[in-house]
Amino acid sequence: MSWLSDIFGGGRIKQALRDGAVIIDLRTAYEYDQGHIPRSLNIPIDRIKANIGRIRDLRKPVILCCSQGNHCWEAGEILREAGIPKVINGVSWQSLSRKV
Repeated sequence: MSWLSDIFGGGRIKQALRDGAVIIDLRTAYEYDQGHIPRSLNIPIDRIKANIGRIRDLRKPVILCCSQGNHCWEAGEILREAGIPKVINGVSWQSLSRKV
């Protein structure tokens, strides 16, 4: 049931932010420039594998967002398979911005 709280209640998201989580926006640079969550990192989905070392070096929980949430699932699997332990699907950046 925790994934429901991520989507609707934001409990895990808020706790991760208190723990110093970094938000990674998976949209293209153009989409990111049109609007984004302040202090979020822009790493487009097609560059996520190339940035695994950079993400791992952050040593922080990761909250993913994109335009509708589809890329979050894909990126989350890639990061978890790479050994990044705490990855949270924040779904769309607009939805996530209302929780932060």
